[in-house]
Amino acid sequence: MKHIIILGDGMADHAVERLGGKTLLQYADTPYMDMLARKGRTGRLMTIPDGFLPGSEVANSTILGYDQNKVYEGRGPLEAASIGYDMAPEDFALRLNIICVGDGKIITHNGGNLSTENGAVLMHYLNEKLGNADIKFIPGIQYRHLLIVKRASKHIVCAPPHDHPNEQWKSLLVQPEKGWEDKHEPIIGFDGKPTGEVRMTAQETADLLNDLIVKSQALLEAHPYNKDKAAKGERMANLIWPWGGGYRPSMKTLPQKYPQIKRGTCISAVDLIRGIGQYAGLDVVKVPRATGLADTNYEGKVEAALTALYNQDFVFVHFEASDEAGHDGNLALKLKTIENLDHRVVEPIYNEVKQWEEPVAIAVLPDHPTPVEIRTHVKEPVPFLVWYKGIEPDSVQVYDEVSCVNGDCGMLHLTEFMDKFMAI
Repeated sequence: MKHIIILGDGMADHAVERLGGKTLLQYADTPYMDMLARKGRTGRLMTIPDGFLPGSEVANSTILGYDQNKVYEGRGPLEAASIGYDMAPEDFALRLNIICVGDGKIITHNGGNLSTENGAVLMHYLNEKLGNADIKFIPGIQYRHLLIVKRASKHIVCAPPHDHPNEQWKSLLVQPEKGWEDKHEPIIGFDGKPTGEVRMTAQETADLLNDLIVKSQALLEAHPYNKDKAAKGERMANLIWPWGGGYRPSMKTLPQKYPQIKRGTCISAVDLIRGIGQYAGLDVVKVPRATGLADTNYEGKVEAALTALYNQDFVFVHFEASDEAGHDGNLALKLKTIENLDHRVVEPIYNEVKQWEEPVAIAVLPDHPTPVEIRTHVKEPVPFLVWYKGIEPDSVQVYDEVSCVNGDCGMLHLTEFMDKFMAI
């Protein structure tokens, strides 16, 4: 049995009055997801453990079977792995958004849909102006980048920018974690032993990061890219926002965890997901013109997924578009991304693998809800479906947040989903 997970990031939602009280999954035209729900089995999954924020790094890693209490180190180290930065023991890696602020508020977490090319230009500029031997600004994709700070402490509290649209950014600056304000933590080497060096305190780390944030605004607004944006009345990419920091994680690979997986592949346009794939021991495929937005190369990702699945045992194919539309509060666009996932991903994958001699188990689910009227992640169960040839269907006829409550799989928690899916 081969296995493929099709992940629609942030696809789940709440009932929306404009849609007659339906959720987006209920309202959207999704004949293939509905058909697989009708022919397969459904349920709900809580992807966020107690004590964790509902971030994609937590949710996607949990879906893949990882206990966050054992492996969680934040987004930064995962994105470092994805872009090929080999973290040293003393490194502290943070996800770095270039965001748009105005009138003292966070306007958008994505810098006005900053392109990868322009993001790289701004990151090189920031590294020239603010970087040094201990601070590195490393370009990633679009608005998603990497900040490395040597000997910094992970015991800080950062506010993910996508969780705070229209809020005053200065009230959200980095804070030291209580109890760690003045503590120095030993740096542990890859052999598990102290190196003899210590990290700066949490207060020192917070002060350093906040100084970089404040200085970045004047620098970015003086850059020609943003001057041109301002002249056109368009959103600028005018502030850095570090968050999701951590040290290098220690994770077993999926083949080590699940003997059924001899070799697998991760396909995503997002550095974070690629980083999870790297640590999970999966081949990471970068598909040309895959953007992480609604204009992504759906057909290219499907082709890559089917090629990998034909030759391997396991594929995790991730689509970011619904999450981005949810963060932007764009109802029409989020509906389109859900329908694209159905028509341009689920349909061709199902129609291909149903003809294969070796059976394939398909799972479709989001990682967390990103309600379009809230514009941020919420910690709530997500609906899932599972189909393979010969599965005994349950009574659920369509795929959505409400119908899957009645699925025979019931309510699963955390790593239970992957454990049960891989047991098929």
